[in-house]
Order: sequence, then C-alpha cells, then structure tokens
Amino acid sequence: MSATKRFQPGSTIGIVGGGQLGMMLAVKAKQYGYKIVVWTGGSESPAAKFADATVDGAYDDPASLAEFVAAADFATVEFENLPVEMLRQLEQEIPLSPNSNAIYTCQRRDLEKTFLRENNIPRAMFELVHNADELAKAVERVGAQGVLKTASFGYDGKGQQRLHGGEDLAQVWQDFGSDCAVFEQWVQFEKELSIMVARDAEGNCVFYDPAENVHRHHILDHSIVPARASDEVMENARQIAQKIVEALDYQGIMGVEFFLKADGQLVVNEMAPRPHNSGHHTMDACETSQFEQQLRAVAGLSLGSTRLLSPVVMLNLLSDVWKNSGDQPDWNPLWDDGSATLHLYGKAYVKGRRKLGHVNFLAKDGLADPLDRAKTIQQKWFAEV
Repeated sequence: MSATKRFQPGSTIGIVGGGQLGMMLAVKAKQYGYKIVVWTGGSESPAAKFADATVDGAYDDPASLAEFVAAADFATVEFENLPVEMLRQLEQEIPLSPNSNAIYTCQRRDLEKTFLRENNIPRAMFELVHNADELAKAVERVGAQGVLKTASFGYDGKGQQRLHGGEDLAQVWQDFGSDCAVFEQWVQFEKELSIMVARDAEGNCVFYDPAENVHRHHILDHSIVPARASDEVMENARQIAQKIVEALDYQGIMGVEFFLKADGQLVVNEMAPRPHNSGHHTMDACETSQFEQQLRAVAGLSLGSTRLLSPVVMLNLLSDVWKNSGDQPDWNPLWDDGSATLHLYGKAYVKGRRKLGHVNFLAKDGLADPLDRAKTIQQKWFAEV
C-alpha cells in the first residue's frame, strides 16, 4: 500500500526501530502534532521517550506486528536491517514509506550492487560469492585488490575484509564465515562524499548540499558541508541520487554514499533508506532538517526547503571521547564556542566507539573556521580520556 494521501497532525506515525534516528524523527513529529508509536524490537530505545505508545516485541513476532498496525496510521523505518517478510506484510496493512522492496534492496549488499549494475549507476566492479571456488573466480575477474563484504548486516566497517593479493582464498572464505558475500574491486578514491535526497509520493525530489565525510576506524568522524568538490561533481551526485530513488519508486529520505576518484568520477558505495549520520548537520544548518523532511515525505506533505543557512562541520561523538569511567567530556569548550550545538541521544555509555551524539559547528562572522574549531575541541577531549 502506497502513502498517496496526506496524513494530518493528530494522525499516528509508526516508527519501526527505536534508536537515535527514530528519536530525532519522533521529536519533529511531536512538534508537528502527530502521535507516535515506536516499535522498539525489545532493545534500548531513545525514541521510546518521545512516543505515545511502544511495541516491544521482536520484529518477526506476528503479535507485535498486529499491535503496531492497530496503533499506527502510516509507518516508516529508522534502520533497514529488518525482516523483509514483516515489511511486506506491514505495507499490506498500512502505508509504509519507503516501500519494502527499497528497504530490502538497501539492506543486502548483493541486491544493492545488482540494482546499481542493472540501472547503469556507477559502482565498483563486483562479483557475488557463495563459496571458496566462486571467490577465486571473482578475484580473477575483479582483480586481487578488493574488499570481501558480507551480503547482509554490514555497517560501520563491519563484515568486511580487505584482500591485497596472494592470500589463501580457501582459508579466507572459511574464516569469513558467510554463505553469501560480495567481492568488490578496491576503489582508489580521493574523498568520500554523501548526499541526502528526499522524494515525495508525487515523484518530486529535493537535494541537500553534498557532504564531505572523514572516517576514523571505519566510523564517520566528521562531515564538512558543503563538500570541497567542484560544481560538476555536486551536480553529478544529485543526478545519480535522483536516478536511484526514481528506480526504486522511493518515498522518503535517503542517504547515498560515494567515493570521489582523482579524475572526478563518482562511484556509489552504499545507500541508506532513512536519515543518515552525514545528514545530521541539517538540524542546525538547513531550513528543513533531514528528520523534518523524512516526516513530510512519508506523511504525504510537500517537501521542505533544503537551503543551507551556513557552512557547517558535523562532529560525531563516539564513546571513545567519554572518560573510561563513563563520565562525559568537558562540554565547556562547546558552551564557549559561540556557534556550536550539542545533540546527545540519551544512550548508555559503552566503552568503545558507540555513537552517543554529535555537534554541529556553524560558520559565523568573527569565529574561526568550523573545521578548526571542531578538531581543536575533539583533540582536547581525546587528551583528557
């Protein structure tokens, strides 16, 4: 069932997933006057704090699905790793945006890469792999330099192994422990970019300025917006993103990640059928945040302006800048910055690199470059851990 009607304030939006992306959507939906039901899946749920009701059963539990459907007028997702059978049944009962096929395509690397190839969208050369013999053949076709990736449940660098050539491929496959994978040619890139695109039920698209993303230990460290890239590259990113959402008959907001090569060519790396970490800058630096845009798109409302109000740097806050005791960093440098906005997700501290929040540093007259300010404060926090 497709969401082609307008759901007005007072209607109930169902959010599948209870993490920070669902939380920030729920905050915006509450501001608009919507009621909110969050299907948490039984895990820790920042979003539940802003919900009128929650469903806490597993995502493959029929009774929980029935409870969710009874409570919601329309639904969306805050993450993609969900049982496709549940998604298909859900969209038969109430409008679900994005559609289940789009979510499933983005959920699995094998489907995602095949979709890109079938639609002639720039991507790395790849082969699907199901056993050691197929891995050997894939290396012959693609080249020895590549990345072996699990077909599902891979994010933030998880489920990946870099191959340099000369490895014992039978042993590699045995150790990898997957029954379906993608072997992808290594892309030599200069930068990583991403773009947020929203598409409504009528097929209208809007685009945010592309972000330049810098990763640390395979997790996004900071985003620079607008990206330091040519106008031609920026326009190409918009055209590719539009081609993707049109091919998927998409309704909602999507993040598309790219590799930018030295010759200016863009290669699609991943697609996220939801708000994206690299779109968090929109909360303070754009007329319409990515979460408000998601709400407007899935509720059938007109899309909002994506105008960038200020150059901005978004700094991810991982738990590795918390002190080992779990004590928070010294926030005083932020309060003294003059144009930095802190967003914490209300998640419990876990030692390692858990995403606990982010900071948006805006460019303002009289203040230093936002990237310099972000890095100075981050380095101070690391020195105190």
